[in-house]
Amino acid sequence: MNGAPLKILIVDDEPPIRKLLRMGLGTQGYEVLEASNGKIALELLKQGPALIILDLGLPDIQGHELLRMIRGRNDSVPIVVLSSRGDEAGKVEALDLGADDYLTKPFGMDELLARMRAALRHQLQVHGERPVFRSGDLSVDLVRRLVKVGDRDVKLSPKEYDLLRILVQHAGKVLTHKFLLGELWDPLTDAQYLRVYVRQLRQKIEADPERPQFVLTETGIGYRLRAPDDPAKTVLSLEN
Repeated sequence: MNGAPLKILIVDDEPPIRKLLRMGLGTQGYEVLEASNGKIALELLKQGPALIILDLGLPDIQGHELLRMIRGRNDSVPIVVLSSRGDEAGKVEALDLGADDYLTKPFGMDELLARMRAALRHQLQVHGERPVFRSGDLSVDLVRRLVKVGDRDVKLSPKEYDLLRILVQHAGKVLTHKFLLGELWDPLTDAQYLRVYVRQLRQKIEADPERPQFVLTETGIGYRLRAPDDPAKTVLSLEN
């Protein structure tokens, strides 16, 4: 890394997890701040961390409430949530409250680092959207509204393009069904409309729509557009 190291705030009440993260992030050149509960986390928030890794199971402040409090004080710092296995409702709530991503325990350090890079990159894009997005063979020119896969031009309907544009603007971030429905139609719209357009979009940009490489499914939660440096194992199951 160039310049001053980025500060990463770890909020977790389990010492072994904090030690694992401290060692893993330290080897990558990050400066690590540690909080064992929500109260300490809110104090350390004043030091301006570049990113927060937040465990939802804290002893003093309920994780989703702490997330709400952090977003009330800082609406832009990327937040990667650590969640319990199978806690889909908790993941959806966290994402709707403003978390940028989540990982399920146990997790791999390489995947965490990739998710962190995606969240940090997304924050930069929000303040200065890149005119051309590229991930693998997929390129999307947001200025000229041109989509290509390799050398092939892709023709999209207006709604298909709007869906892809939203995914590009939040590349690497999990977008819930509720968020996407609200952006494209209305939050109360039947999610089946979204699934239909995701399926149509995959038919046009994926080499194998049944094994998507770009528009990835977070089962029961929403969708994620693969960021340029996402590891291949990030590809998830297809949900129709």
